[in-house]
Amino acid sequence: MPLKKSDLYSTIWQSCDALRGGMDASQYKNYVLTILFVKYISDKYADAGPYAEIKVPKGASFKDMVALKGTDNIGDDINKKILGPIAEANKLSKSDLADFDDPVLLGDGPEKKDKLTDLIAIFQDPALDFSKNRADGDDILGDAYEYLMRHFATESGKSKGQFYTPSEVSRIMASLIGIANAKVTSDTSIYDPTCGSGSLLLKVADAAGTEVTLYGQEKDVATAGLARMNMILHNSPGALIEGGASTIANPKFKEDNGLLKTFDYVVANPPFSDKRWGQGIKPSKDEHKRFEPYGVPPPKQGDYAYLLHIIRSLKSTGKGACILPHGVLFRGNAEADIRKNLIERGYIKGIIGLPPNLFYGTGIPACIVVLDKADAEKRRKDPKGGIYMMDASAGFKKEGAKNRLREMDIHRIVDVFTKQEPVNGYARLVTWDEIERNEFNLNIPRYIDSRPPEDIQDIDGHLNGGIPERDVNALKPYWEVCPALRTTLFKENRSGYVDLAVDKAAIRPAIHEHAEFKQYSAGMEAHYTKWRKPTVTKLKALGKGLHPKPEVKGLGEGVLAHYAGKPLIGAYDVYQLLMDYAEEVLRDDLYILSEEGWGIGAQVRELQKVKVKKDDGEKLVWAEAHDYAIGKRRFKSDLIPGTLLVARYFAKEQTVITELAGAVESLKAELDALNEEHSGEGGALSAVDNVKDAYKAYDEALLDVAATVDEAIGDNIEKARTELADANRRLRELEDAPGIRALANAKGKVTQTLVKARNKSTTDPDELMLTADYLAMVAKKKEANDALKPLLEKAEQLATKRLKDEPEHEDVQELRILTQYLELNEALSGKKAELKKRKEELDALLHAKYPTLSEAEVKILVVEDKWMDTLSAAVHGEMDRISQRLTGRVAELGERYGRTMPSLADDVETLAAKVEGHLKQMDFAWN
Repeated sequence: MPLKKSDLYSTIWQSCDALRGGMDASQYKNYVLTILFVKYISDKYADAGPYAEIKVPKGASFKDMVALKGTDNIGDDINKKILGPIAEANKLSKSDLADFDDPVLLGDGPEKKDKLTDLIAIFQDPALDFSKNRADGDDILGDAYEYLMRHFATESGKSKGQFYTPSEVSRIMASLIGIANAKVTSDTSIYDPTCGSGSLLLKVADAAGTEVTLYGQEKDVATAGLARMNMILHNSPGALIEGGASTIANPKFKEDNGLLKTFDYVVANPPFSDKRWGQGIKPSKDEHKRFEPYGVPPPKQGDYAYLLHIIRSLKSTGKGACILPHGVLFRGNAEADIRKNLIERGYIKGIIGLPPNLFYGTGIPACIVVLDKADAEKRRKDPKGGIYMMDASAGFKKEGAKNRLREMDIHRIVDVFTKQEPVNGYARLVTWDEIERNEFNLNIPRYIDSRPPEDIQDIDGHLNGGIPERDVNALKPYWEVCPALRTTLFKENRSGYVDLAVDKAAIRPAIHEHAEFKQYSAGMEAHYTKWRKPTVTKLKALGKGLHPKPEVKGLGEGVLAHYAGKPLIGAYDVYQLLMDYAEEVLRDDLYILSEEGWGIGAQVRELQKVKVKKDDGEKLVWAEAHDYAIGKRRFKSDLIPGTLLVARYFAKEQTVITELAGAVESLKAELDALNEEHSGEGGALSAVDNVKDAYKAYDEALLDVAATVDEAIGDNIEKARTELADANRRLRELEDAPGIRALANAKGKVTQTLVKARNKSTTDPDELMLTADYLAMVAKKKEANDALKPLLEKAEQLATKRLKDEPEHEDVQELRILTQYLELNEALSGKKAELKKRKEELDALLHAKYPTLSEAEVKILVVEDKWMDTLSAAVHGEMDRISQRLTGRVAELGERYGRTMPSLADDVETLAAKVEGHLKQMDFAWN
């Protein structure tokens, strides 16, 4: 069974546990990612021959690393025997790879040996086979690397999280510069002057859709090493990554004549407001003339230093995008002059304001400045031209301590920017004249008011009653779809005001039952079906070797286009539903199909317990939830959950189980209620903790009730029980006597037959006396039992008759409650046993059914029952929210203006009079 992406991520992330606690995330990430890198190139290139892009020297593969586990010199040997040869063969610097012999970070002696041994063992999982991880854009390992980068950045915190640009922002930037639609070749150059771990560069390269040439520079040596590994892991081993020097002070990419090299595309996420940007250079005499003729950035604000470096690094036809803090848009003095000069040259094509707390180095909001030299002059000469501005700060989701852009947010930003059309409260083209009138201040709120409209309280409505028509008119999208619904919900009050025409409790049914709303709902259902039918056909046609990422993208684009322009329901909202499901389930399912196909992919696998470390040592636990169990064995299908199989083939059996489970819960509830009522001090169940206690209490209560009918029966029973107890005690004593114990059978049990036989055969007087005493005591026990049995039967008859004749009499209350308790317990035990049996029978049916599923059946179960039904429920939920929003707003307006101020004043006066009257009755006065 192929490893799911989600499992791959979690498995690799667990590897960090071997190192956590001993070092900071910014340090242990280097060890985890280095081993990941060695494992990947070993799986993919170890047998690729001498002309492979990446070389794995003999004796330096992951298998050779595994052979070092548990050895005393493991750290030094990894450095010298594994990493050194790999670095030399692939022109990597040794500093690109972690130092596995560092005693400060890894400890020394046994501590280091154990840490590294445990870390390597994580990557020995047979499922972590990267030899076939890539299939036309589906880079599982690359995605896992991105996942780790994001988590490392989160754990590293503000000071050390700047090596990673969130992939969502990187994707936006790649789209904004238009590389996806441009004619690119292997000579097309993409440059990131502050490339960090290289994630932004790779996202732009991925958007290009073909091989391009990548350049990156990163000041931090270790992070530059991560970038080089990242390039290899993402199948871009030819990328040129320079490390160890500041891009501003010492740019590494130059032409032969010493001038800065220029590129087709430049993207960057430089450090915000870098206070040390000018170290190592004299900005006023910059040999690369990056600040002429724009101006020199302030010594303590390096944002424009990086932006001007990007502009200088762009070809005359180049395009770029840079992430910067909002301060660059409005700060004054030197930065104001630079901004004015850039605007006058027309280099800035657009500005997109992003949500706060997206980036790992800071929580402040940032913006993307989109640059375009190619059309700068034409754009600046156009009197109707300007800078396209967007406020996308409200579109995000919370994820832990950070915010994160959703798929719908990414798509909307790119769509709106591409179309360059005005969207109220979101985006518009700001003309040059308007920018000049604002003294070249580009602060987004000056041009776009993204605040939600204020919900104004109408004083006249509060004083004289009536809902303002203004508020009703604001619900115009609903009235455009259901014009008659408005007259159903509202009636005229006076000019400019209306009243509710239905009772508040009837608002929801009035909307749902209205003919126009029903027609709209039916139309949207038909619209969904129109998308579902061809989508089902397309998905069923997929098979082994499919490419999950393009398939998911195609589904998303299809549903977005299908719902575009539809009233009330948001196309981007429906798109997000699909993309959320793809992230949670669909993409993993498609990877399974890609590797295994419909038949094998749908089969079950037996789960195994795994060892986990606990405070008291290692324990075996089930790491996954199972679909069904056969005895102590557990099974799971990754593609077809057991619930789907049950719903389609074993619904009757499941109905019985559901009913039994309901009966069990009902009986539990009755028992809980009985306990709650009678377990207090002095209650009938106060001494009852279990069924054994209940039987003991029941026996006592039964005798108490019987004694109210026949006073002597209790004494007689007590006498018989005493005699029986004495006989049992004496028998135990005799059985322990050596002469009797010697007569025990093979099972160690003394029987009356054996003792009788010995009594007849022995001539020893002591033995004769002992066996005779034993036999006499057996007879006495029988006599006591024979005497007790009818007494108990009589007591039960007497108590039962009185309980039946006088069920409410106080003498029988305890017995009645205990009887009820025992009956409920007996019924509960029976239902539980039956429920267990039925579940086992259903599990057996599932175990037999999975292997017999045909490919056609699998496709129905997966495509229709799993994927489409889940999406259908999500879309219907979106439809429900439409009606809920209307219901909620109408109810809110009715409540707000339902009572006039004079009527409220009358109520206050009436209540005040009542209070005053009560006070007078108590001889108090209200001043």
